[in-house]
Amino acid sequence: MYSTRSVLKSSLRLGAAVAAVAAVCLVAPAEAAVSTAPAPSFDGPVHAVAFRGDTVYVGGSFTKAIVGGKQIARQRLAAFDARTGALRAWTPTADGTVRALAVDGATVYAAGEFATVSGQNRKAVAGLDATSGALTTFKHTVVGTPTSLATGNGRLYVGGRITSVNGVARTNLAAFSTTTGALDNGWKPTADDWVNSLALYGGKVYLGGSFKKTNGISSTWRLTRVDALTGALDTTFLPRPESQVYAVTADATGIYAAHGGQGGRAIAYTTTGAVRWNRAFDGDAQAITTLDGTVYVGGHFDVACTTGNNGVQGVCTDGSVPRVKFAAITQAGELTGWNPAGNGVVGVRYMAASAELGLVAAAGDFTLIDGVAQKRYASFPVSGTTTPSPTTPSPSVSPSVSPSVSPSVSPSPSSTATVSPSPTAAARAVEFTFDSRNADGSFPDTHGGAPLRPLGADGGAPVVTARGTGSALTFPGPCTGTTCPRLILEATATSALNPGAGNFAYGASVRVTPEQTTDGENVLQKGYSTSGSHFKLQVDGTPGNPSCAVTSTTGTTIYLAKSTVTVADGAWHTLECRRTGTTFAILVDGVVRGTKTIPADLTVANSQPLRVGGKGLTADNDQFRGQLDDLWVDAVV
Repeated sequence: MYSTRSVLKSSLRLGAAVAAVAAVCLVAPAEAAVSTAPAPSFDGPVHAVAFRGDTVYVGGSFTKAIVGGKQIARQRLAAFDARTGALRAWTPTADGTVRALAVDGATVYAAGEFATVSGQNRKAVAGLDATSGALTTFKHTVVGTPTSLATGNGRLYVGGRITSVNGVARTNLAAFSTTTGALDNGWKPTADDWVNSLALYGGKVYLGGSFKKTNGISSTWRLTRVDALTGALDTTFLPRPESQVYAVTADATGIYAAHGGQGGRAIAYTTTGAVRWNRAFDGDAQAITTLDGTVYVGGHFDVACTTGNNGVQGVCTDGSVPRVKFAAITQAGELTGWNPAGNGVVGVRYMAASAELGLVAAAGDFTLIDGVAQKRYASFPVSGTTTPSPTTPSPSVSPSVSPSVSPSVSPSPSSTATVSPSPTAAARAVEFTFDSRNADGSFPDTHGGAPLRPLGADGGAPVVTARGTGSALTFPGPCTGTTCPRLILEATATSALNPGAGNFAYGASVRVTPEQTTDGENVLQKGYSTSGSHFKLQVDGTPGNPSCAVTSTTGTTIYLAKSTVTVADGAWHTLECRRTGTTFAILVDGVVRGTKTIPADLTVANSQPLRVGGKGLTADNDQFRGQLDDLWVDAVV
């Protein structure tokens, strides 16, 4: 899911935008406490970062790493422990600046302005053993300056300003097989100017840069996407931004770009290229990454505008708040209070994130973080940074696109609302593991209650697939026809699953890919919002953010607790909805990701059965499209 990207942002290319920044950038006080993970400093700019497990790889123009005040030789490449900051015994050397890094399995790929690596000929690209640092057999002659790498689909994708590979013409883009190392002659899209950044997601490669044409087609400038297998331009995504794209990243929530221009901007786009939100700064945004639904931005700005407006030399016309080289933005486009306060003119060149470690890494030319010496690389544990800054209104959002996060949802993963513990398996009213089936094809309740019976239409039927030592249930895949297969499971109605006005919880494990999301997919529900009360767990919209819904017997108001993070990443996630008094919460993988205040007397009691995978068998049944396992309901917590 996470692609490695890098951007060439030397002082020569920053041009007039850098000239507009004062020679000395003062550090503003942080608006929220920011901690850093242990990490080395470096004696020269860091341009690229890549994670592999608990190892961080960096590349740049440095010649020494600095640990505990001691300088240790590292020639433009280094690796260290992400948790302790201790240098790894990984010591390849490059004779020129390393502009980009990417990891594929046991190989670290590097690209940049070098001619040799560890004393051997490697013109602009090289493959390195991730453990020993030894050169692999990956060897090519690239004419030009590659500045960006991404790996996936058995390929290493390269972007920059390049004219040929091994004497074969290429126009700023190329790809290689990560299996054989050969140049991929089937993937050769073109861009007529710099490709600053690549991001790979959902079978597409996103291109960001200063180009005007992609594949020779007019009006395809600065931000486009091409097919990851064929290189064909996808004309359904043509946002045509007004200013250069320095960095782009994409995930299940959307596409995000860091722009230069008049001041700088971080812009969120939908999968069709529409603008979801637009944040302005007083200097270029040069780096961007995402983690747990929050967008992290770096650049050489000093303040963030309180609206999407700025003027001459990037001056915010409607007010501003300090955000010195760093900012974080919610899915609703709101600035959070996260402000590490870097320094320098160029500031931050590159950002990357590790979901496994819960870290956001930044690299560039800064030498201070919150006034403390930390030279040119820093990483931040970012749990709980999604709380919006109370002083910062969100910019206007495109009216045609709803924000991904409801304003009524508390987006902080570490919500201060009181939430009861999860019920134990023994305490659950019903539980379905899908590890076995009854003779009639139904799925038994492990507590001996009524089974779930499959009900299908237009060919919809349950498919049981292996998961670990047990099984999971696969629902019909994406379909846009008029007779799409539909499948639900239904249990006999029972009042035992009516929680009344008491505390209760329910949940399931789901696996959903980005291609399997739709406008709405029901995981489980009992009752309907329009009659007689209900509770429901669903996956909302194409971003794939889950939510919990509940209505009372006394009205039809829907109370929605929506997660600030997506689950549409192809991995298994546990989802739980939990009522504790007046707090209704959604948990993703055991962490509270959204809450909603509900009336103390809200009562759920209806005569409907428990339904799984959809609200019925009609054509608009909100069909669940992914995989499901370990579903449970506890009517009283």
